[in-house]
Amino acid sequence: MDTTTEYNAVIKYCKDLFIKKSKDYGTSWRIMRLSSITDQLYIKAKRIRTLEVKKVSKVGDDIADEFVAIVNYCVIALMQLDLGEDGEENLPLAIVDTEYTNKVNETRDLMFAKNHDYGEAWRDMRVSSMTDMILMKLHRVKQMEDNGGKTIASEGFVGNYQDMLNYAVFCLIKLGYASKNN
Repeated sequence: MDTTTEYNAVIKYCKDLFIKKSKDYGTSWRIMRLSSITDQLYIKAKRIRTLEVKKVSKVGDDIADEFVAIVNYCVIALMQLDLGEDGEENLPLAIVDTEYTNKVNETRDLMFAKNHDYGEAWRDMRVSSMTDMILMKLHRVKQMEDNGGKTIASEGFVGNYQDMLNYAVFCLIKLGYASKNN
């Protein structure tokens, strides 16, 4: 498969799960502040790293499930940045569907640009290295949150969440998720 097909297959799985959960729970995630979403992402990435090191899960969810959650929480963060933390809590499913697609399309466009410049270097990276990259980006986002969102010479929240989303998709591709869900 090629990157476009693999990426789209992973996103389709993640989005289908997100929409199903939105039908079950509504848009309860709208109550979350950006810092809470960042912490939720941190929990997921930290668990992945712990499982990579310990090689045993006592809860049963595997690493791939956590990467799916990272994709979806990154999309939530990107939507919250646009919608604002104090906006309408109960969004119609059609709006959620459209916003999810818009955020993923913007992120995929970034990935294609970087993939061109970096020659798909992610394909030669270890999943564990991408886990570390996600954790590093989370530390950056936490620092930016602690600084009130102000940066001097760094990309802002959007770029970091998009990079984490793309790393999570790459990990799912490397874990064979694209072929399982295509």
